[in-house]
Amino acid sequence: MAKNTSLYFRIVEGRNLPAKDVSGTSDPYCIVKVDNEVVARTATVWKNLNPFWGEEYTLHLPMGFHSLSFHVMDEDTIGHDDVIGKITLSKEAIGSQAKGLDSWLNLTRVDPDEEVQGEIHLSLALLKDAEKLSLRCQVIEARDLAPRDISGTSDPFARVLFDNHSAETSIIKKTRFPHWGETLELELDPEELSVDGTVTVEVWDWDMVGKNDFLGKVEIPFACLHKTPLLEGWFRLLPLGNNEVDAGGKLGALRLKVRLVEDRILPSMYYQPLIDLLVESVISPAEVEDSSALTMLEDVTTVESRQDVAMTLVKIYLGQGLVVPFLDYLNTREVNHTTDPNTLFRSNSLASKAMEQFMKAVGMLYLHEVLKPIINRIFDEKKYIELDPCKIDLNRTRRISFKGAVSEAEVRDSSVEMLQSYLTSIIESIVGSVDQCPPVMRVAFKQLHKRVEEQFTEPENEDVKYLAISGFFFLRFFAPAILTPKLFQLRDQHADTRTSRTLLLLAKALQSVGNLGLQLGHGKEQWMAPLHPIILRSVASVKDFLDKLIDIDHDVVSEVPQRAVFMPSVTVKEGYLNKHKAEGPQLLSRFAFKKRYFWLTSETLSYAKTPDWQVRSSIPIQCVCAVERVDENAFQQQNVMQVITQDNDGQLHTMYIQCKNVNELNQWLSAIRKVSIYNERMLPSFHPGAHRSGKWTCCLQADRAVTGCSRTHSAVTLGDWSDPLDPDVETQTIFKQLLQGRDKLRKKYVEVPDDDQTSSNKEKRTNSDIHPDGAECNAQLMKPGQSVAARLLAVIEDLEQAHTTFQHREKEDATSVILNP
Repeated sequence: MAKNTSLYFRIVEGRNLPAKDVSGTSDPYCIVKVDNEVVARTATVWKNLNPFWGEEYTLHLPMGFHSLSFHVMDEDTIGHDDVIGKITLSKEAIGSQAKGLDSWLNLTRVDPDEEVQGEIHLSLALLKDAEKLSLRCQVIEARDLAPRDISGTSDPFARVLFDNHSAETSIIKKTRFPHWGETLELELDPEELSVDGTVTVEVWDWDMVGKNDFLGKVEIPFACLHKTPLLEGWFRLLPLGNNEVDAGGKLGALRLKVRLVEDRILPSMYYQPLIDLLVESVISPAEVEDSSALTMLEDVTTVESRQDVAMTLVKIYLGQGLVVPFLDYLNTREVNHTTDPNTLFRSNSLASKAMEQFMKAVGMLYLHEVLKPIINRIFDEKKYIELDPCKIDLNRTRRISFKGAVSEAEVRDSSVEMLQSYLTSIIESIVGSVDQCPPVMRVAFKQLHKRVEEQFTEPENEDVKYLAISGFFFLRFFAPAILTPKLFQLRDQHADTRTSRTLLLLAKALQSVGNLGLQLGHGKEQWMAPLHPIILRSVASVKDFLDKLIDIDHDVVSEVPQRAVFMPSVTVKEGYLNKHKAEGPQLLSRFAFKKRYFWLTSETLSYAKTPDWQVRSSIPIQCVCAVERVDENAFQQQNVMQVITQDNDGQLHTMYIQCKNVNELNQWLSAIRKVSIYNERMLPSFHPGAHRSGKWTCCLQADRAVTGCSRTHSAVTLGDWSDPLDPDVETQTIFKQLLQGRDKLRKKYVEVPDDDQTSSNKEKRTNSDIHPDGAECNAQLMKPGQSVAARLLAVIEDLEQAHTTFQHREKEDATSVILNP
């Protein structure tokens, strides 16, 4: 049974941080680590002791993890950044919160003895014979040790301790992946056999000057060696355990939101009955108003989980090629249940959420193509723009003016001019993008247009069919992307205060465009009036755009993949990176990387000197067998990754690529891993260093072809709109939701109220123990949807039983391993 682990975290804000700069303030940012590996870095909030970040991330970690830590740093222009404090959360602590963690947590001091990582490979045996008694420990190797030296490496040695005995290995210089292959033997006295002690293996970084640095320890109860004479394996290194809690929050606090989702995934065949019921709901509903597995799922979905359920359903139906019938089914029910067109799709119903998530899943690349040039322009220009008289700050305008004092009227006039320019560019880009819009989006909107037109036939409701589409297209897709570009991956960082205000005003204006200008002049923000003319002038072009958008044949959808990310010609990610020049003589590290423009599609990773360069070099994605980080000491450069490929002869080739920061590094790692996740020849291990001067910089082995010294992370990715479809994981999510609402389903659809039951015990049993196909139900006592509910409940019960069976097998297997190592 496979394991699926996803970690959601949001770094909201900080408060009462200590001042680290001479100015009496700090420039804080957060580094996020999973098991001491950096996975994210927030933006720096300059000169602020109460910073707001609002940055959120999702990580998919199939192999699990042990701890999540948040390090708050103070950025310095000169010298090293200062450490303010950290928060560490164990996996167990996060998992114990069923609804996730959402609270203020005090920062604690960073203790180097707690910053350990990596594993050590040991073999321990208790040897008994007539002449002597001894404990033999073979220290084989270690991997992924913490770097303690300025070079980014360590000089590790191991020490074995038991009772008053100890022995040490030799020191291996400049490596985080030492190979000792040494056997240490401790001679014991017979009376020490009864000692209830612990065998400890410590790893230290040797320093010529000063004390040695602690790298981690392993503790094995001596009793285990009595039960298991030979104990061998990889052991995780643990900290000393000097957990220091900062008294009174002297280092400040962070507000964090963290949630762990951990599932055991059954083999595909166990989920097929549930998928069949979901498919049946949309391809052969008797009547759209009849109860189905889909409507029952909506009944038991909480407001908090509705968005996750909607995205999961969108992925399931995308995988089945039925996303348009699925959306049409939900939208038809929503439209039929709406009597006032002004309230259409205004609630957070499953239909509304499904449409939102659908647009993100299939239209994100389209949104980037339409908006990114304009968003980049707004960020680059950093204009001071304000229309609200109560918020105009003349001091800010003076600093950017060469003409002395500026009046409020001049600020408003220049702001109106700039907003009109930006808004015109946005509208023109959108209305000119009919051919760029994914066909599956266009067909979904065509079906929505049809359903609304059938329901609201009155002449006064002529615009409702347009408003239904523009409400999703403009108000729930383009306007939110303009307001917060980072959340839609349009920018790497959140906007500063000035740019944020410009984006907010543009998002408001675009919402009015999406409402076809019908509510202009009725709100409180009358200072937006200077933009009303351009908004009203755009209404005709928006309607014309929507008419063209839905002018598409249904058959087009079946001819192409329903997600753009799966289309070979579509660029998933692109941008300038630095590629290592492998040919020729060894160059100084900073000259060995050359700037190149990279493109990633589902079929190739290609690069050229510039975006317009005619000749491109390409790597087929199907040849990729690992995408991993590179240690800093390999090239004395940060944020380097490696793409390992295998040719037809089985030879491995490595391309080293440097990114400009850790967030860009993680994004490229994740993107390439996602498009190569189903490759058959993925490597189990790799070298995090480079082969230079006749040896690997990581493990110091001379053989270039030697097996990698660290484990690969091929399935560790950032969660976003481009996540590959995984029907088993998605159906498991739906099963969990149904399992939580099982009692509600049974009560609403199956159980018959006492006053409706007959006096016959036999009839009572017939109606409480329903056959899956409903054949034995008494027709007079049948509730609406009872037959479908009975089948759905039977599927839930079967899946629950399958999980229980597999868990029992896992426990038996684990017990067998312990008893028979």
